[in-house]
Amino acid sequence: MNQKTTLEIIAPTVEEAITQGLAELGLSADAVSVEVLDAGTKGFFGLGKTQVRVRLTVNPAPGEMNAQTEPVPASTPEPERVDASESQSPSAVQPAEPGSSDAESQPEHDALLDRTESVVSKMLHLLNLQAQVSAHYGSTERDGRHNIHVDIRGNDLSVLIGRRSETLSAFQYIASLIVGKEEQQFVQLTVDVEGYRDRREKQLIQMAMRMADQVTKSGRRQTLEPMPSAERRIIHIALRDHPAVKTESTGEEPYRKVMILPKED
Repeated sequence: MNQKTTLEIIAPTVEEAITQGLAELGLSADAVSVEVLDAGTKGFFGLGKTQVRVRLTVNPAPGEMNAQTEPVPASTPEPERVDASESQSPSAVQPAEPGSSDAESQPEHDALLDRTESVVSKMLHLLNLQAQVSAHYGSTERDGRHNIHVDIRGNDLSVLIGRRSETLSAFQYIASLIVGKEEQQFVQLTVDVEGYRDRREKQLIQMAMRMADQVTKSGRRQTLEPMPSAERRIIHIALRDHPAVKTESTGEEPYRKVMILPKED
């Protein structure tokens, strides 16, 4: 069963948005409910092509609704949030066995994830970018707060990444502030575009291992290019258990770098 329950799409027309959303969900039109969130506005300062914003919500299976087929009224209290420390992210939770009490307590929607998707979709809409947005819970931080991963997929989104992912980092920071203000709590977002962060992490780990080999063979330190703090952290973690080298950060932001040094005997 497709476990995604909502998806927001930005496109030139409602028909295109619905078509894209159904393709992403792998469902037919009768399996979803459609809500037009924005019937068509232009970009910043009224410039750019007109875009619409549509939300597709997967209809529950007949056995899950107890004969209730209408959408949940807006006055219905929001369900309790799933604790990410006790289960997988809501997008990956497996259906409960029939007759179990978990089947009744599992929320169909998560207000914080819906809010996050809505904020990010609106920001993309204002930037005149066509994209599909989905949010899910990642790992729980040490202080118990949730980390929310936001996946953005579409065409021609390289402008959203920018040089050394500076644009993406700024977008992520602003989105975190907006969601946090609306929810009146601190919200940590990790925004990814077309799997860029996963690819970049793999590249950084490969580079770290290659440079560590050079340091081991030559006995001389190597200094990497300036990186954002999140990328430096990937290097530190990748080499923290290396038997022959250690890592240190040097310099001042935004030019702070990672040094790889041989371990002293």
